[in-house]
Parts: sequence; C-alpha cells; structure tokens
Amino acid sequence: MVASLPDALGDPPEVTLVVPILSDRAEVSAVVEGLGEAMQALGRTWEAILVYSGVSGACWEEGLALQSSSHQQVRTIQLHKPFGEAVCLSSAFHHARGRWILTSPQYIQVDPSSLAALFERADDGADFVASWRSPRVDAWLNRLQSNLFNAFLRRLVGTRFHDVNCTLRLMRREVLEQMTIYGTMYRYLPAIAHHRGFRVDEVRVRHVAEVAGGAGWHGPGVYLRRALDILGVVFLTKFTHKPLRFFGALGGLSMLGGGIVAVVQVALWFSLDDMQGLYQRPLFLLGVLAFVLGVQIVGFGLVGEIVIFTQARNVREYRIEQIDE
Repeated sequence: MVASLPDALGDPPEVTLVVPILSDRAEVSAVVEGLGEAMQALGRTWEAILVYSGVSGACWEEGLALQSSSHQQVRTIQLHKPFGEAVCLSSAFHHARGRWILTSPQYIQVDPSSLAALFERADDGADFVASWRSPRVDAWLNRLQSNLFNAFLRRLVGTRFHDVNCTLRLMRREVLEQMTIYGTMYRYLPAIAHHRGFRVDEVRVRHVAEVAGGAGWHGPGVYLRRALDILGVVFLTKFTHKPLRFFGALGGLSMLGGGIVAVVQVALWFSLDDMQGLYQRPLFLLGVLAFVLGVQIVGFGLVGEIVIFTQARNVREYRIEQIDE
C-alpha cells in the first residue's frame, strides 16, 4: 500500500511521478508502489499522477483505489478517448506540483532501486536525467532493433544517448515549461532538451523483464513513422532557425538531378537526330519535373526564412543559466 504524505494538501512535494496508462495491461499498482517506495527510501516527498488515455474497466478502478487509499497522494486523470503518450504527459504536467517530474512507462521496466542513480545526477546539477537500460534482458530482436535505431539517431542528430526508448526519466519542471510535447516527440525529449541548452545526463539502470513490453518485428508503418520522427528531430535540432539550409539542400539535389537528366536527354535528342519530340521522352519529362520540384522546395525554405526573420524576437534557441552582476 502507498504511504500517504503528511503534506499532501499543504506544501508541494519534491517529485511528481507521471504514469501514462495506455492499455488495460498496465501494472498500475506495481509501478506506483515500487517507484514510490524507492523515492521514500531516498527521502524524497512525492505524488503520482495516473493519466488514463481512454482506458477504463478494472485498470481504471485500480487507479481510483490507489487514489482513495493514498489520501490524494495518487491522483487520476481520465481522457475520454485514446490520445497517446504525448497528450498524457502534457495534461499531467499542468496538474503536477513537484519541482521534479519523473516519467515512467505503465509497466515495470527498470529496477526501482535505480532511481538513486537518477537523483544523484540531478543533485549534481543535471536538468534532465535519461535512463539507459544496460544490460538489456529482453528478446534479442528487441535489442537489435533498439541498438540500430539509437545508433542511427546518434549519427544523424549528433547526441550521445543510447536508449531514447526508455521513458523512465527525471527532469526539472523548467525543462517541460520551455518545451512543447506533441505527437511522438516525447521519445526524443533528451535530444531536444540537450539542443535547448539543458544539461542532459544519461545513467545506466538495471533492466528487468518487461511483462507488458512485447517482442518481435513491427509493421512497416511503425518503421516508416520512426524514420519520419528521426527526420523531424533532425530538423528541430539543426534547422529550426535556418530552414533554407535544410530545404535548400533537398531542393538543390532535386534541381541538380533533374537538370542533369533533362540536359542529357536534350543532348541525345540533338546527337541522334531523333524525330521524336522531347515531350515524348519520359526521362526528359521526369527530369523537368524533378527540377521544378526542387525549385518549389527551395521556395519553401525561403518562406521559412521569412517567417523566422519576422518572428526572431519571439523565438530563441538559447537558455540563460544564470546572470552574475
């Protein structure tokens, strides 16, 4: 049973535990009690917010029972339909009272005793502490996919993180106040926070068997969405304030390739004295199409530059740590 806080209705707790509940397989009691006991052992005052993303039934009743027995130390939020993890985190943040936000998956993924390492880094000055499950104990197929995904992300984004899929994270409240969580970007919060100038540390934690984690290959749509997510992270971390470089590179390649194909087709048309019109050559039309598409992509970049220029006073990518006067 979760022990109640003496100050549950008074002074705010030090830590707010946020647990998105996405399915009826969630290990609600195990997560709250395991992490709660670990924080109490570390001398941290805490509260928990369970956000149910369209989940009801016995799982919802379990959360209500925890809320009742803990005297409001555990609170529940019910969303009327499934919105995903990002919406769960955003809605919980608006109701969180803690100076630190601890996020956790809906099942036991990491040994709760590993929280000591996260809080140690936080006390050492880190703004965001990410978990690295090492060694992994899940299926070899999951480990292979995760290693490839994280290596690819490190290569493109230029970060050092090894396990962005582990959502056991500890962060200062200020981090979430300066970031917008949407879509599936919650996975990449360490990389985005690092780009915003926060100190982000990664610590090894002891991985445990994930009963609700699952294993195996995902559908093609999942891998496509992950690829698009990585593209989005690359843009957010490298080209937010210089979109013309991103769109200019893509448009330039398209214009170059299309131009070469079109010129070669024109040269062949002249050299072979072909009576067939250029408009009847599919490769020529394809080259022209690629060139025009490249011009349009560059145009998107120019529009982005204009928007950034006009809104530059309201947009900044730096963060002031402190001012000494």
